[in-house]
Amino acid sequence: MSEKPRVILSGFADEAAHHKTAVEQFSAMAALGFEYYSVRFIDAGEGIKNVMQLNKGEIRTIRHLEDEYGLSVTSIGSPIGKVKLLDVEDGTKNPYIPFKKYLASQVAKACEIAHAFETKLIRGFSFYHPKGTDPREHLAQTVEQLGQIAEACHRSDLTFGLEVEANLVGQTGQLLAEIEKQVDHPALVLIFDAANILCQGYTPAQVFEQYQAMKPNLGWLHIKDYLQPKNSTHTPGHVDEDALKHFVPADIGDSGHVAILRDFADAIPKLEKKLKRRGIPGVFLDLEPHVKGGGQFGGFSGPDGMGIALAGLRRVLDFVGIDYHLRDFDDIRALRGF
Repeated sequence: MSEKPRVILSGFADEAAHHKTAVEQFSAMAALGFEYYSVRFIDAGEGIKNVMQLNKGEIRTIRHLEDEYGLSVTSIGSPIGKVKLLDVEDGTKNPYIPFKKYLASQVAKACEIAHAFETKLIRGFSFYHPKGTDPREHLAQTVEQLGQIAEACHRSDLTFGLEVEANLVGQTGQLLAEIEKQVDHPALVLIFDAANILCQGYTPAQVFEQYQAMKPNLGWLHIKDYLQPKNSTHTPGHVDEDALKHFVPADIGDSGHVAILRDFADAIPKLEKKLKRRGIPGVFLDLEPHVKGGGQFGGFSGPDGMGIALAGLRRVLDFVGIDYHLRDFDDIRALRGF
């Protein structure tokens, strides 16, 4: 009998903590059995900051606590790419930063922070096109800028993951796949997130089609699900992300995680080999459940919500035959030296 394909379970630790302190985040993640986490918002003694704003002292504090709690970083949950593509007033609060300056400051800083946390992965996005315009009109500029970001990450021996999300140029699986195809860079991979598609009003069948479009160039998956409000249909346009409130665990949502992960199981062995060649330990499923609320730059689940979301994901993985590991007594025995 062949071995089951295996994934590495991870989660955005800030979602599990009411006050976002490092100790609170790591206590919750360790108790749930995680060995990896993605770092996004965290309080390391000087107030809650995005990972991009952490100073060297805060990073040292966090790294020490990681060792204490037996955790490693999956990815830098950066907001790279969540800025305007063009300097156009469109009624949104998204900032515009000239790209040359953005590349030299924020992208370079994200690479430095990734090295400080000893992770190979940076999560990012595909820029905000002017509200009310067709994202396809902006593909050429988006491809040019993301190509430069991918090259900057590549020179730092890092991999840039491009997440599908509403209101960005890469707001659908097909658009994101087209961007990746045109960039054509080994340091650029795609991050599928079913709920980020479903919440735009797409059907479960359309979510699966978008997953299939992204599948050939996936790097990892974010696990988040959504219950579609009755009579909801997709209409092109801007999504009010702060108004989204129907996020649920992966085993009870409308995204179709059973079908998606059953199909993804066959791709895991080949993807794992590809990722390991870039120094990445395996195929991550990164929980970002938002079960108590979500918005443009993050979400919240609480320690209980993160546990419930993890249990839901485990039920799906067990059902479709994907293996994973959470801490068990053997891990405790190893730490104790017997």
